[in-house]
Amino acid sequence: MSDASDAYDADHRHARRMVRKKSVIDDKKAAATQARGVVVLHTGCGKGKSTAAFGVLARALGHGQSAAVVQFVKSRTDTGEALFFRSHPRVRWHVMGAGFTWESQDKARDIAAARTAWDQALCYLSDATLDLLILDEITYAFKYGWLEVSEVIAALQARPPMQHVLLTGRAAPAALIEAADTVSDIALVKHAFQAGVPAMPGLEF
Repeated sequence: MSDASDAYDADHRHARRMVRKKSVIDDKKAAATQARGVVVLHTGCGKGKSTAAFGVLARALGHGQSAAVVQFVKSRTDTGEALFFRSHPRVRWHVMGAGFTWESQDKARDIAAARTAWDQALCYLSDATLDLLILDEITYAFKYGWLEVSEVIAALQARPPMQHVLLTGRAAPAALIEAADTVSDIALVKHAFQAGVPAMPGLEF
């Protein structure tokens, strides 16, 4: 068989596969008729959970939507994302953490900060005019017992029907994973910090 004939057969096999694939995808798209707000969870030990969330924030703003960010644990106000987004007229940005626990070393203060951040989040979870709410690093509040996951899930389920909520952080509890509509587990393969490279502005913060 000639090379030209081989190429012809390969092209036709590919075309048949793509026809079948298109049919499957078209059927799934036709079945997706439930337009509603979605709960998204980014968890895992890898870098990029918050970074991905802020990519979604940029996407929402591109569609003219309104958004709010409530940051748990984090206390820095000089991050690139805060400097960029907090001046946007359709973004409300709240840095409400007391710093990572090994930095704060004050459990009572950490609990109080988490509760204050959650109270702010609750205000947004009852605001039907808000399109997207990002609860950044909220899973630490469950890990350390500052918040009850059942309370958070109940509030997520009672939010306005078209509001999207995106939660980030390591070690998400099983109940939150079950309650979310979309879950990404971001794995760590390697990180420059392990090789002695400090957090670099514009990449890490």
